[in-house]
Amino acid sequence: MLKGILAELIEGKTLSEQEAFLVMDDVMRGQVDSTQITSLLSILRMRGESVEELIGFTKGLRRHMRTIQHDENVLLDTCGTGGDGLSTFNISTTVAIVLASLQVKVAKHGNRKVSSSSGSADVLERLGIPIDTTPEQAAHMLQQKGMTFLYAPLYHQAVRHVIPARQALGFRTVFNVLGPLANPANSRHQMIGVWDTSLAKKMAETLRALGSKRVLIVTGENGLDECSITGSTNIVELKHGEIKRYELHPEEVGLPIGTLRDIQVENSEQSAQLMAAIFRGKGNESAHNIVVINAGAALYTADQVSTMKEGVAVVKQALRNGTVAHYYEHLRGKEAGRCYA
Repeated sequence: MLKGILAELIEGKTLSEQEAFLVMDDVMRGQVDSTQITSLLSILRMRGESVEELIGFTKGLRRHMRTIQHDENVLLDTCGTGGDGLSTFNISTTVAIVLASLQVKVAKHGNRKVSSSSGSADVLERLGIPIDTTPEQAAHMLQQKGMTFLYAPLYHQAVRHVIPARQALGFRTVFNVLGPLANPANSRHQMIGVWDTSLAKKMAETLRALGSKRVLIVTGENGLDECSITGSTNIVELKHGEIKRYELHPEEVGLPIGTLRDIQVENSEQSAQLMAAIFRGKGNESAHNIVVINAGAALYTADQVSTMKEGVAVVKQALRNGTVAHYYEHLRGKEAGRCYA
């Protein structure tokens, strides 16, 4: 099947939603050889994916993923595409823990490091938070502690069929985009970081078609896949079926401009140390504030506040009064390993 489709793609054809679904279904079943997968990913990278293709690919990926069962009306994910190459600490993972301390239920989807200094799974292990959970354990942790981590390889086992092709290519592919679109808890509220804002509207349109309610897709200065503290952030927002684009500047929410070097780390050890310091109201100003601005935006996405500025104020207070520190210790529980001061 794919051989004929590849010939058409080379000539400029785009796939319909159904065709994309069938292609991904075959790939996930292991029915496509690695050479053809490599060709497909290369063609898509060169011309870009259409919204119809993204919808079909995501449906195909979701068909083969393991899921967790829950009854939450608002369940947030802070998964990003990664690949910005800026070696920042694990900002979205830090934000997930801050949100959970504020009674926002979080299903954090993530993986080990690929192109970054520290993946979300790597740093959570350093912090003593379990990652290798079954769907039943993950659902229990969500119910009991308000946050669960969904380790991508455990929930997307069929993706192993594309690993050789992705490793051979060595550049970002459509799977970097598909990861945040296929949360195993089917989160309808998401804050997604993407390295290239030109992808943001396509992702928003894809999620709208798939039933998402509230989504912020953010690209910070220098391609940061978070809200930036060093400059402006381009945001595409999906809110109850409507999509709009705008910019956010730290000063608009009462935060000073920070510096990139203060949020960069070399490995998961350094990231864990910085995260633990932030939870306890310490850490440098730029690192503290980039968590504040992103968590404030995420509160807005979860319908907990009416504006991002209001969200920033709530997060500042929670860090200052020990709410986050207390929850962090609760989350670690008996699983805690090495303690970061």
